[in-house]
Amino acid sequence: MVKDPERLVLDLEGVEFGPALAELNNKVATGDPYIDKLRAGRNRPGVVRLVLDLKSEVKPQVFVLKPVAEYGHRLVLDLYPVVAPDPLAALIQADGKLPRQEEKTPGEVLRPEKPKVARMATIVLDPGHGGEDPGARGRRGSREKDITLTIARRLKAMIDAEPDMRAVLTRDADFYVPLQVRVDKARRVKADLFVSVHADAFNKPHARGSSVFALSEKRATSEAARWLAKKENEADLVGGVNIDVKDKYLAQTLLDLSQTATIDHSLRLGNSVLGELGQVNTLHKGRVEQASFAVLKSPDVPSILVETAFISNPEEEKRLNDEAYQDQLARAILAGIKRYLAKHPPRPSPVALN
Repeated sequence: MVKDPERLVLDLEGVEFGPALAELNNKVATGDPYIDKLRAGRNRPGVVRLVLDLKSEVKPQVFVLKPVAEYGHRLVLDLYPVVAPDPLAALIQADGKLPRQEEKTPGEVLRPEKPKVARMATIVLDPGHGGEDPGARGRRGSREKDITLTIARRLKAMIDAEPDMRAVLTRDADFYVPLQVRVDKARRVKADLFVSVHADAFNKPHARGSSVFALSEKRATSEAARWLAKKENEADLVGGVNIDVKDKYLAQTLLDLSQTATIDHSLRLGNSVLGELGQVNTLHKGRVEQASFAVLKSPDVPSILVETAFISNPEEEKRLNDEAYQDQLARAILAGIKRYLAKHPPRPSPVALN
């Protein structure tokens, strides 16, 4: 990182400068929130330097991806703001409104308090698969990664239209995101809920219906749940959760307590969503199932995985490609989320007064 002005500099050794690197600047969208320009050039023999001119201070997250399919080794940089935007603070600043404090009786000593302000719920939407990982394929050639992104985008637009909710996508285009990075993104934005959207296949083509899964600490609740979880988790290796406690036994106890409570709320969220999906599609199972999906393993964010339908079923594959049906699925998931939040709203945020 380089200051005044803010820049991120990356030197790549053993790389030759070529036309593809020269055209990188054209890849930066004008509306990019963090990158102003991207420059590449030969720094010294055998070393190519990339310079990202930044619009603001960022905190980069770096990870590598091993070769897969037609892709070689890749170095991935995710840019996050050092200070995450606070939609509540922006709302208050724009309106200049705060809830009234309780009136005090005459003669009562007033003590300054931080008023409690209802805050927006942050919902992280996770379109399954992406990039070189297409997910399941239908007989008509449909790819799970395309359908999940389309439904997630529709759902995001609906959530963002709600006055007290906002949505964040783990991917907003066709690129690969490791499972642990998906979980990390949810925790980084302090998500209230995490919803992973899928349209998977089963080894039996007649399998049909919508399903909702929550995490299982022990074992999956059905053969399909075990099969799907194993298939999804093979996408990449997932690490553990860092807890800043030196005593490993205390750390494990704290993690277990947090995970147990989170799974309980995941099941509640899942039941609300499943009930709404049942108004749109046949249910594969009449209850929320549990499996060891790696993407659901955040210890402090209620998380569910929604199988919108089975892309391996020709009839359901056709419906999944229908825009009206995609809207129906998105609205059903939104209705389920709203039902859950009505009973379990986000905790109010204390707002300091000047």
